[in-house]
Amino acid sequence: MQLYIPQEKGRAGEVRYRSSMVSKLSHPAALEKEIKSAVYIVGSGPSVKGCDLSGIEAGTCILLNGAINLIRDPISTPLAIAIEDERFVWRHFDLMREKITHDVICLFSTSVIRAICEIDGSWLGDRRIILINDIRKPYRLPRRSDADIADLDFVRLNEDRSAGISMAPERGVIQGGSVVISALQFAIYWRPAEIGFFGIDISNANDPRFYEKAGDMAKSGLVEGQKRILEHITLAKAVCSELDIKLSNFSKISALRECGLGYDDRFSYGK
Repeated sequence: MQLYIPQEKGRAGEVRYRSSMVSKLSHPAALEKEIKSAVYIVGSGPSVKGCDLSGIEAGTCILLNGAINLIRDPISTPLAIAIEDERFVWRHFDLMREKITHDVICLFSTSVIRAICEIDGSWLGDRRIILINDIRKPYRLPRRSDADIADLDFVRLNEDRSAGISMAPERGVIQGGSVVISALQFAIYWRPAEIGFFGIDISNANDPRFYEKAGDMAKSGLVEGQKRILEHITLAKAVCSELDIKLSNFSKISALRECGLGYDDRFSYGK
């Protein structure tokens, strides 16, 4: 598989598989005109069941992994979907076929694009794809050390360099233990007035996701990665404060409260 990644606004790249052009790659700026005052990042934590998503404006939600179950009911049209773990593709490609329409932007990692090409590259077709490119191990470039990453002028790091935020996701994002961290960097790039989190529970990752049943659950790495995830959210909170972007947490049970993101009940049932 070969990727030709667009680095400039207005330019398109390509996905090629076995020497054939499979799909185009878009620059993150391709979504700028579609951004409204809020961008909501929706995970698949159990708390989603307690949120009334029916009133959310169309074209404002980035749906992570299994949150694509929400497409059409109650979320009519998402802004984008984000998947960076190829295991989700192998496990749920039939669901992706069913739910993801051609008009939805797809934020996909290199490994996700490769997995789709191996299953059915024609599915990518004329879809709009934006690459989630890992800064630490960028596509077809040498792995970067911590010192290399610290030298990048578009990356913000916390004091002990345990977390980072890329301000130029077309050049790569810092992967921070969950796809929510990658999606958040794209959302910050688009500069909405508010970024809100649904179903980013983290602390109860051993419980079934809102669409799963006990005994039929995919393994989650969120419990092991909780500290790392929260360090990235804490840094993002500081970056967003500087940019005058409000961060909101709509999960009553979320570990995001440890980052100072208290529960916002605007979307709870009965409000």
